[in-house]
Amino acid sequence: MKKKPPVGSAKLSNNNPRILSASSASLRLCVMFFHLLLLLLSCKSAPEIVLEKDTLPLGTGASVYIFANVKEARPILNLLPIEELNNRQAKQMLDRTDFAAAAMFPQESGQRFQLAAWGKYPGISGLAFTFDKNWKKKRTASGKSFWYSNKLSISMSSRQAFAAISLNDVPADPLAAGAQIPEDFNAFRRNAPLSCWLENPAPVIDKILNEAGLPGFPVQKLFINIFPAGENYSPGLYEAIIRLQFENASLGFGMAAILRMAGGFAANNIIASLFLANPPVHSGRNVDIKTAPLSEEELLFLFNTLLSTSAN
Repeated sequence: MKKKPPVGSAKLSNNNPRILSASSASLRLCVMFFHLLLLLLSCKSAPEIVLEKDTLPLGTGASVYIFANVKEARPILNLLPIEELNNRQAKQMLDRTDFAAAAMFPQESGQRFQLAAWGKYPGISGLAFTFDKNWKKKRTASGKSFWYSNKLSISMSSRQAFAAISLNDVPADPLAAGAQIPEDFNAFRRNAPLSCWLENPAPVIDKILNEAGLPGFPVQKLFINIFPAGENYSPGLYEAIIRLQFENASLGFGMAAILRMAGGFAANNIIASLFLANPPVHSGRNVDIKTAPLSEEELLFLFNTLLSTSAN
């Protein structure tokens, strides 16, 4: 029987407040994501925005940028015990979406979330908004129109869908664009069902290293890929590849050396046992870390550690 190898003596408990916090934060993010996908069905007539090689149709200044090849990522998305995912309309919307990119913004920006999705959407008319007094037609600074209601801005065409959530009563622009994709990220995320990068990974890395009893290190970018675990493991397990990107190769070499030495002392720490289960791989200014196989609970914990810390 294929089994998951032990991650260490550290155990995850349902009574552990860190795990409860991880689940809660991840569930809130995913509930927001899928509510947006459902609401996008109500609008048409958005301008066609093409995903360029090095830019995104998402605004600048986000803390986290997330990519999902939705059809391949469905098993990962379905892990989350969210009632809305069992809704017939939600499943239909996911079935029609091929690729989605999302951005999570820091609180000081006044915006919480922005989404861009690509797929084949039914031609539901924008008249649904016209006759609903709760929705108001707005225009961006560049003159493009969108619909707004209760902090949610949306716009849609037959092939693309856009949405944004604000933290105040000022409508967020769902068509804001210009976020630059980091160098090497497109190559890194190739073939991954779910990927993201963190613009300011310092809080995350400091948390991980502090938990492992290690000093901080000046990481410039942090990339993450999530995959199903290989065929040597039981179904329902996942693996993450985490890339730490430094200013130069010397810093990368130094971090790899520290992580290799720390790997032998990780058994009694949850975060360290996940992140230091395998030797790091150093290549130039990059250091790649492959986690131990992750259970559903551990995957939620990983999401919370990597995403919520940087988005606060």
